[in-house]
Amino acid sequence: MQFTEGLFILKKSPIPKIFGDDKMIATILTATAVYVATGIDYLVILILLFSQVKKGQVKHIWIGQYIGTAIVIGASLLVAQGVVNLIPQQWVIGLLGLLPLYLGVKIWIKGEDDEDESSILSLFSSGKFNQLFLTMIFIVLASSADDFSIYIPYFTTLSMSEIFIVTIVFLIMVGVLCYVSYRLASFDFISETIEKYERWIVPIVFIGLGIYILFENGTFNALISFLL
Repeated sequence: MQFTEGLFILKKSPIPKIFGDDKMIATILTATAVYVATGIDYLVILILLFSQVKKGQVKHIWIGQYIGTAIVIGASLLVAQGVVNLIPQQWVIGLLGLLPLYLGVKIWIKGEDDEDESSILSLFSSGKFNQLFLTMIFIVLASSADDFSIYIPYFTTLSMSEIFIVTIVFLIMVGVLCYVSYRLASFDFISETIEKYERWIVPIVFIGLGIYILFENGTFNALISFLL
């Protein structure tokens, strides 16, 4: 009898309701799944960059990924709430694919001309500003067409409190993605393989990414239609 009464009291207690809010848990799990579905595309690029840069440059990758993601989330929220339509046509977003394509070709040519480079990605950290930092932002934005197509309708279904929770989850998941990529890049097998074949891997990945972005967003077809 005492055990039954104890269960009744526990069930009526507000404490389990606070920590057992099914709606909040569902929101967190859904947000996590949405980010994993859209963010997994960056895994290879992040591993590649983390395996090549010096320790002092690691922070630029993290910051670039965070800023790029924040821009995508912010723009998606504004459109979802009907504030303003900041999203250009999909083929226009695809033009950003020219950046990794250009970098891939540049790295390929640089690799042929410079046999003594300590890191082929040192190209990104020259000049008055950190090009690696900007490159990471543009890569996120260039790959954001699919993100927008998922985030915007997803955000329209959420209340303001849920949007706050989802935004926090997304920002946490950015850190998780960067950390996992960084740890994977530190594995000897992965880092040694990339270092051994970086002359081919780095430009191929960037050129492939650029071509994929241009095709995926219909940019090639749009440009051809303008010319014909």
